[in-house]
Amino acid sequence: MFLGYVQIQTQVPSTTEEWLQISAEFERKWQIPHIIGAIDGKHVVLQAPINSGTEHYNYKHFFSIVLFALVDADYNFIYADVGCHGRISDGGVFKNTTLYKKLEGRELKIPQPEVLQIPYSIEVLYYILGDKAFALNEYTMKPFDGDPEPRSAELVFNYRLSRARRVVENAFGILSSVFRVLRKPILLEPKIATKVTLATIYLHNFLRKRTSRATYTPPGSFDTETQNGAIIDGRWRNDGPTTSLMPTRNIPRRSSRHHTNVRLHIVNHFIWNDPLPWQENY
Repeated sequence: MFLGYVQIQTQVPSTTEEWLQISAEFERKWQIPHIIGAIDGKHVVLQAPINSGTEHYNYKHFFSIVLFALVDADYNFIYADVGCHGRISDGGVFKNTTLYKKLEGRELKIPQPEVLQIPYSIEVLYYILGDKAFALNEYTMKPFDGDPEPRSAELVFNYRLSRARRVVENAFGILSSVFRVLRKPILLEPKIATKVTLATIYLHNFLRKRTSRATYTPPGSFDTETQNGAIIDGRWRNDGPTTSLMPTRNIPRRSSRHHTNVRLHIVNHFIWNDPLPWQENY
C-alpha cells in the first residue's frame, strides 16, 4: 500500500509467467491476444468537503476523487489507485500512479514481444487495454479515434477491443451494485472516502476468490453474449445509473507511428486469422 492518495497492488503479477497467464485468459475468454489487463477510471462523487477548494472540483462541476483500476479477464482488480484529484483526466491519473512509473521503469517483468501469427514476422508487445483517453504506446492499446465506417477493419478492431474492455466496466458495475455506499455521493471527507472505496475493492477481490463467489456474483451478474454476439445485460445494470461512480474526462492522446503500425497488424489478425463470425455486425 502506498500513502498520499492511496494505491494498492493486491494482485499485480510479480513474474512474467503470471502476466502470461492473464494474457492467456484474455485470449481464451475474449479472443484478443497479448492483453494483460484493462484500465479505466471513475469519479467517486463526494458531497462538498469542509473548506473545499478546487482540488477535488472536476470539469463536470461536482466534487470527487478518482478511482483508477486495472482489471484482469475474470473481473478481478489487479491494481487500484484511489484519491487523485477529480479535475484530472484518465490519462493524467494514469501518469500519477505507481503502475505507470513501474511500466516506464521496466520493473513489472512484462513479457517480451512475440510474433503474433506465423508466417508474419512482426513482433507484438503485450498491452493494457485503454479507451481513447489513453495514448497508444508500448504498453497501452486503444481504439481508433473518430467514427469508423460501417463494416470497416477499424470498426471491427474497435468492437473487439470494447468487447474485451467490458471486464473493467462490469467490475465497476458490480462494485457499485453490491456496495451501496458507491450508489450516491459519499458524505465523507476525501481521505476517509478513499479508504472506504479501497475497502470495497479488497472485498470484491476477496469474495471473487472464495467459495462465496457464487453468492457474490451468481450467473447473470455480468454481461454475457449470445451465440451471435448480442449482449445480454448483467444484473447490475438493473439498478439504474449510479450518482457516485461517474466517467472521467476523455482527452484523446496522440499515438506514435510505430505503435499505429502494430495496431494495423492486429487489425489484420482479427480480419484474416482470428475473426469472430459476427464481428462485422457491431
